[in-house]
Amino acid sequence: MLSFEPLTPTAFLERSAGVFADRVAVVDGDHRFTYEELRDRSRRLAGALHAELGLQPGERVAVLAPNTHLLLEAHYGVPFSGCVLVALNVRLSAPELAQILSHSEARVLLCDSDLGELGAEAIRLARSPARIVVGGPDSDEYEQLVAGAHPYAAPVADERALLALNYTSGTTGEPKGVMYHHRGAYLQALSQVIHADLSASSRFLWTLPMFHCNGWCFTWAVTAAGGTHHCLRKVEPTEIWPALRNDGITHFNAAPTVLSMIAWHPAAEPLPPSRAVRVGTGGAPPSPALLERMAALNMDVTHLYGLTETFGPAVVCEWRPEWDDLPLSEQATLKARQGVNNVIGTSVRVLDSDGVDVARDGQTMGEVALRGNNVMLGYYRDDAATRRAVPDGWFRTGDLAVHHPDGYVELRDRSKDIIISGGENIASIEVEQALASHRAVLEAAVVAAPDETWGEVPIAFVTLQPDQSVTGSELQAHVRERLAHFKAPRQVHFTDLPKTSTGKIRKHVLREWAVSAPEDVHDQGSEAESREADR
Repeated sequence: MLSFEPLTPTAFLERSAGVFADRVAVVDGDHRFTYEELRDRSRRLAGALHAELGLQPGERVAVLAPNTHLLLEAHYGVPFSGCVLVALNVRLSAPELAQILSHSEARVLLCDSDLGELGAEAIRLARSPARIVVGGPDSDEYEQLVAGAHPYAAPVADERALLALNYTSGTTGEPKGVMYHHRGAYLQALSQVIHADLSASSRFLWTLPMFHCNGWCFTWAVTAAGGTHHCLRKVEPTEIWPALRNDGITHFNAAPTVLSMIAWHPAAEPLPPSRAVRVGTGGAPPSPALLERMAALNMDVTHLYGLTETFGPAVVCEWRPEWDDLPLSEQATLKARQGVNNVIGTSVRVLDSDGVDVARDGQTMGEVALRGNNVMLGYYRDDAATRRAVPDGWFRTGDLAVHHPDGYVELRDRSKDIIISGGENIASIEVEQALASHRAVLEAAVVAAPDETWGEVPIAFVTLQPDQSVTGSELQAHVRERLAHFKAPRQVHFTDLPKTSTGKIRKHVLREWAVSAPEDVHDQGSEAESREADR
């Protein structure tokens, strides 16, 4: 009989606890845990869930916590118990959390003490009340539970069994529970080890929320490499820059909006050449201007692309050595592309409306489609939504892209974000990157606004760099120098951009603003020249 062992990401902790038993696995404020201690604590959490709290295999355990050792331990302890992990978005309201608790029928909620009131209110509102266990700075309940339990680890019989539920943000409707399996998480974690070049010397700073796609599976990847998890309770530049300078951080991940916050913070100064930091970014295409700024700070940014449904990054902008000698601006343009499938994925496709691959000409747009081990099992208790998302074995992402001749994919827009103006398609990303290339612009977002003549026209919402100024008309002229005139925003509004908890810009909110655009909230810039003149 052939030897076979089901794949599961908890196996990484078992190995590292043996190979790196005495090495520091977790740094969380004053807490330091070795790999041997992390395994013991995780197994004791499993024992508490199994014996003390009486959970059965397959039942759901929710966690409401910032990036602390409690949430990290749950990524091992919950699977060790045979239960399913539900990591909750800490920025959701109590009714939104209650909706997830009800849908998942979570039996237990592990909750950080700073979020205790929120967790308790969510349980009160939920249809299926869970037992709450609080840990953190103001409660020792979790620690007592773990310390008093016997270590336990249930065997994994089926590597495609349910490991975790990750709920989509639900910004345009009810959130859906994306089902992750053990095999997919194991393989996706290995791909992150390879593409991020993780090793036992790596010190990973948790700027990306662990609740977001299970931290893009880096919760398991860092452990697989035997690196050190540096937990970060609050994602603030005043916390990040000291860690980068003093704690030997080698890696972190963040959305472009967070990178902007870091890159242009007053404390930002180039890191020593000998200590270049590897950074993964995704969630939105980073502008070439941002990538140039990060490179100047000695941070090597890799552009990643994926969704909750793909265990996080399924596509990576794989860097080619022959690009090293290109001018920095050209390198930044190449890095802004999404790239190719990661090492455990299936080749990326870009399909037209009939499901046929578009030409690899860098011009023809289609919808990105993915499949493979790093694609979800489906949506929890929603077969209809699963069939719509995966009609033929290929998951439709809803993102529009072009395929370049070298095989690299480049996003042009979300299908719902394309602006159709007078019969012309305008990719909002293209306009946003033109705006972001202006030295005064920190961030920009472009959406459609209704127009009686053209159906809809692009308008821009812009956040400026500190101590910088520019007028709306100047930005419009800046865009016209780089793009067809009709693509220039008809209006420019200066404001802070609304964002999700993972740093994505809430374009549905901006679309509402585009209809009303109250001047007491948005400082309106000058309107563009007449559309007839632009054409």
